[in-house]
Amino acid sequence: MTVRIGLGSGLGTAQTADEFWQWIECCEAGGIDSVWFSDQLLGRGLEPVTMLAAFAARTRRMRFGTSAIVAPFRDPVVLAKEFATIDFLGRGRFFPALGVGNASDAFWAATGTSPEGRGARSDEAIVLIRLLLEQDEVTFDGKFYQYRGPGVHPRPPRPIPLWIGGNTPAAFRRTARLGDGWLGSMVGPDAAREARKQIEAGLAETGRSIESDHYGMTLMMRIGAPDDPVVAQAKARMVARMPEETRTSASDMFVTGTPAQAAASLRRYVDAGISKFVLMPMAQGIDDLMDQTTRLVEEVILLVED
Repeated sequence: MTVRIGLGSGLGTAQTADEFWQWIECCEAGGIDSVWFSDQLLGRGLEPVTMLAAFAARTRRMRFGTSAIVAPFRDPVVLAKEFATIDFLGRGRFFPALGVGNASDAFWAATGTSPEGRGARSDEAIVLIRLLLEQDEVTFDGKFYQYRGPGVHPRPPRPIPLWIGGNTPAAFRRTARLGDGWLGSMVGPDAAREARKQIEAGLAETGRSIESDHYGMTLMMRIGAPDDPVVAQAKARMVARMPEETRTSASDMFVTGTPAQAAASLRRYVDAGISKFVLMPMAQGIDDLMDQTTRLVEEVILLVED
């Protein structure tokens, strides 16, 4: 099982375009495995599909992906064409994760879609995207999507791995049926271990397989003093959003403290079967973000990655 650490871009710190690319160049030169972009259509973050195309052209080494893109918000034919284009520009470094979104999101009305049936709609979109990326001629008749016509080009030289995002049993079943990997978010090591068990049980039923190191987790990160007020504030916001019965596990969802403590937190997930990480730095300004990235590279990664 190969352990690798990437970073997420949902950083909560205002950046100019020059500052953003300065950070990306720091990640590229420093040994960060990958950078991931979340899908916040109405948020302050960058739009992921557009950003990934720019990222693919700007970098040479790092892998990159979505964490996760909400499939029902987008036309699957257009999305498949975008995926093929991004993979071409990135020379095979593209790892998209797809999810179903939250029913309470305001994005549904903004995109003229409905959260009703979003799981089944996502399933059809994932199947159709894969067919379009891999076949010369495609025939697809679903409840939500129908298509007859050619596959998309440029044809990826190897199948683009489609990961599934989400923390629910439905997401685990979707991963077992349709995914090439799983990317969870903000759950503790015990829940991550259980998620992998459920996915593997589903794989046994479907007869499919997933690479043993294609199980990932998104977590918040800050290296420094254990009593850092930035961490305390983030934890308080997280606890306020969590159901009362799960609040005691809030600390498990943060990679914080000294480099040794941060590494130990990540190793707990590795022991639970998680080998790919998307860490979201809790930073205040570009200088702090650069410092957190450098500390991760120089003081933590060597303690965790193989």
